[in-house]
Amino acid sequence: QVQLVESGGGLVQAGDSLRLSCAGSGRTFSSYTMAWFRQAPGAGREFVAVIIGNTFKTNYADSVKGRFTISRDNAKNGIYLHMNSLKPEDTAAYYCAAGVVPNSNRPDDYPYWGQGTQVTVSS
Repeated sequence: QVQLVESGGGLVQAGDSLRLSCAGSGRTFSSYTMAWFRQAPGAGREFVAVIIGNTFKTNYADSVKGRFTISRDNAKNGIYLHMNSLKPEDTAAYYCAAGVVPNSNRPDDYPYWGQGTQVTVSS
């Protein structure tokens, strides 16, 4: 069982930066593939970025590649999403998720989810 709690969301202007954090629990946290998804009002849950277990390999959605960076600190059971050059279309609730399928961008492959943190980017 893994429990996840996100933090760091807020209201920013276009072009600003923001860092989201996700605190995880569980002794096997470091073995999980961890991902960030987002969901805008009226839309489905969209893959943002993934970081794979102890390999630290990463993958990104095309819409955020070059602007967002996912990282993890297994000693602190934490993952992070550094978001630069934010755009109004990045506005969404952001969720971290944990699973065992490597490098997956499918929400169904992640059984553990946080409660989400809201990011709003004004133009």
